[in-house]
Amino acid sequence: MTAVIWVVVVLVVLAAVGTLGYLATTQGRRRQLQQRFAPEYDRTVREHESRKEAEEELRARETRFEKLGIRPLDAESRSSYAKKWTEVQERFVDAPAFAVTEADTLVTAVMSERGYPTENFDQVVSDLSVEHGRTLDHYRQAHEISGRAARQQASTEELRQAMVHYRALFEELLGAGTQEAATAYPQTGGGYVSETDAARDGSFARGEVRRDESFVRDAEAERDARVTDAADADRDGFRDDYAGAEDRTVAERAANGDARAAERARRADEVEQTRAAERDRRAAEVADGDEVDEVREREREARRQEEADR
Repeated sequence: MTAVIWVVVVLVVLAAVGTLGYLATTQGRRRQLQQRFAPEYDRTVREHESRKEAEEELRARETRFEKLGIRPLDAESRSSYAKKWTEVQERFVDAPAFAVTEADTLVTAVMSERGYPTENFDQVVSDLSVEHGRTLDHYRQAHEISGRAARQQASTEELRQAMVHYRALFEELLGAGTQEAATAYPQTGGGYVSETDAARDGSFARGEVRRDESFVRDAEAERDARVTDAADADRDGFRDDYAGAEDRTVAERAANGDARAAERARRADEVEQTRAAERDRRAAEVADGDEVDEVREREREARRQEEADR
């Protein structure tokens, strides 16, 4: 075999190795993008003319994301936001549309504190896709329902779904994808919910919508019962040195319960007063109608008498 043939063989082998290396590198980068962006990878590919253009955009998102300086929340902020979310969810019973608006505001506040720009929705979605591609579609659906709710075009069931969708992203933003995100919901007096409740919360994040009209009331009753049981167990298990502190905690919980009861009574009184005023208004309308009928009857009688006299 001549030297020329050997050179040709070597060049062919090198070209083949280079091609295989390039393909392996390309496939490796593609797998990394697919794993990182999850469903958002396929969505982006569908929106572009070629897979290459889509992957270039996703890499551009990664580059921008690295410059944003996204930071996790500290423990105090996570606890504060989790408490606010619980309050928003409880208000859903009386004011569903208002609660959805509050949920949107709360999610935006968490994003802002973590370092995400929040001025433009499309850019927000693009930035979130780098770390939250698996729950990003939840946010899109929640935002769409929230917009229709502002125009009074969303049903109660759709508003409930919006709360579920907002919560999916909220949990991830709160705990930055850690196990703490599923359990960072403080009870009254401190502590976290049980593993059973964490699994239930996870079902919300997966988009499993509860269709029972009273699900919020049931959740509130369940939480209150759990708090009471935990307080009783803690009180029985505390040592004598902590008896005074436990008594103060129980008193605070009782005061909070009284305050909630007073607020509910106030709302009930307002509803009853509104209903009473409406009943009075309707009764007045009926009375006015009766008086008009009586006057008309007297006029008709007078005319009949005049005709009889003539």
